[in-house]
Amino acid sequence: MSSSMSSGEVNEESCIFFVCDIQERFRPAISHFNEIVETASRLLKASKILNIPVIVTEQYPEKLGSTVKELDISHVPPENVIPKQDFTMLTEEVKQRLRDMPTRNTVVLFGIESHICVEQTAVHLRQEGYSVHVVADGSSSRSPEDRLLAYERHRQYGCLVTTHETVLFWLLKSNKHPNFKEVQKLILKPNKPTGVVDPRLWTVHSLRSENNAE
Repeated sequence: MSSSMSSGEVNEESCIFFVCDIQERFRPAISHFNEIVETASRLLKASKILNIPVIVTEQYPEKLGSTVKELDISHVPPENVIPKQDFTMLTEEVKQRLRDMPTRNTVVLFGIESHICVEQTAVHLRQEGYSVHVVADGSSSRSPEDRLLAYERHRQYGCLVTTHETVLFWLLKSNKHPNFKEVQKLILKPNKPTGVVDPRLWTVHSLRSENNAE
């Protein structure tokens, strides 16, 4: 476990995907919801191709609805689709699923909301010794402020804040991977901006970096 944490690697044989509460009732409220769903869809398709286990949670589904229909979770065992009322995904039921997969010590985490359920899940996973990669372009909140400040806190907790493409290329490692072309197809078309970075700020930052280099 310690080597994964120090190196930041994501490996097929040791990772698991956590899909946090991407439910229908949240659609009107969450910033960049459709783009987040697209990112989650790509990761779920990759999990099927690469045979990576997945845990899906649904917050109070009786009131908030099921996982959105755009996400194909048909390959996820029914026992790994878990309703919850706690904000954290790390319920006793989920802990038992993890105990059944002791070699899976790296969690790729995405969903909603970044500053509530995703954050509390990340904290509790870190407390349990897991390496946690929070997918920034696959997670969101109602307000941009809550979302972006959550990512800062995630880093303070020892998580790696990443993107779905970074995760996928870490899993592939090489274009010699037998599933390279199949996974590559998922990302050939760029996703729409997910609000993680304001392009105007990036331009200003780039110019400042160039000026400082001179």
